[in-house]
Amino acid sequence: MAPFSRLAARRACTENPPAAAVHPAPKSGAAALWADGLGRVGTRAAQVLLILLLVSVSVYALMQIKLLVIPVLIALILAAAIGPFVNMLRRRGIPGGLATGIAFVALLALLAGVGAIIYLSVRNQWAELAQQASTGLDELENFLLNGPVPLDQGQLQEARQGIIDFITSSQARSRAITGLSLVTEFIAGTGLMVVILFFFLKDGAKIWNFLLRPFSGRREAKLRRVGRRTLEVLGGYVRGTAIVALVDTVAIGTALLILQVPLALPLAVIVFITAFIPLVGATVAGILAALVALVANGPVVALIVVAVVVAVNQLEGDLLQPIVMGKSLQLHALVILMALTAGTILAGIVGAVLSVPLAAVVWAIIQVWTAEDPHLTDMNPDLPPANTQPV
Repeated sequence: MAPFSRLAARRACTENPPAAAVHPAPKSGAAALWADGLGRVGTRAAQVLLILLLVSVSVYALMQIKLLVIPVLIALILAAAIGPFVNMLRRRGIPGGLATGIAFVALLALLAGVGAIIYLSVRNQWAELAQQASTGLDELENFLLNGPVPLDQGQLQEARQGIIDFITSSQARSRAITGLSLVTEFIAGTGLMVVILFFFLKDGAKIWNFLLRPFSGRREAKLRRVGRRTLEVLGGYVRGTAIVALVDTVAIGTALLILQVPLALPLAVIVFITAFIPLVGATVAGILAALVALVANGPVVALIVVAVVVAVNQLEGDLLQPIVMGKSLQLHALVILMALTAGTILAGIVGAVLSVPLAAVVWAIIQVWTAEDPHLTDMNPDLPPANTQPV
């Protein structure tokens, strides 16, 4: 009868639970301090502070090795953009190593050709630019003295003397030395980026498979989707931005050639490069072109250049970006502005260039990781249903 007695006692406890189970004893001491609403808010605040501390320490650590981090990021973006070309060569029967070499040499030849065009253009037009700059500065001085809002000769002389004093100051010399060290870092980083880019193009899939070895099941499937989505976002962003930048370059460069502005080709190349900085890149390049036109051709031509730049920017923002970029950059303008600001503060111009595609990748990863995808089970029939194994 003992088993039946134990069974009856268990049923009695289930049907009539003790008062302590229905009404747990109130907490006291430190436990009670964190049990109310303010305590829960404090717990969440502490968690947020710990996360922010972890992020800050991680960013600080990465900035200490930015000579490695920045080349890796640039190589990853370029590999995502060139990857489809390498895959096309492989589908045509070309071995993987040879296809990578062809794409790699083609990219280096393109960059070398752009550099040669800039150098030859500057060298051939430097004397003419110096002469036009002297005449243009005289015209600008005359316009400032006799224009609609004339300046006093003394004020103009003070401004000129201030510029001369700054150029000859120790601060300018120290900045020149800093610039020389930055050039050295740039050369070293470029060489490292070239090597990393080659291995990304050649063994990118093997590297990614190696990084995914510790994972299995659903996490591995989601991480593989994250990798594919990252390449799609980066490749689409780079190719779309290149198309938009090419249109800007042709439009502004043609206007500069028609207006006979010196260094039209180098300025057009600068427009192409700065177009990879959303919102502000083309504007900065347009201001530079307008300044060159102001010095060399006078205020009327400079105003025409400004009008052309404004029209091209409007065309880009209202037509080209929505059509060409498509879903590659699903970010609000405020998010882009914040990413640009943070990237510029952390890594200067390079940070401004990298910040927006990285922000787009982070958002794409969040979307992939939080999405409920029923196909993940179909990819591996041995996996349990989605609601039995949380990620």
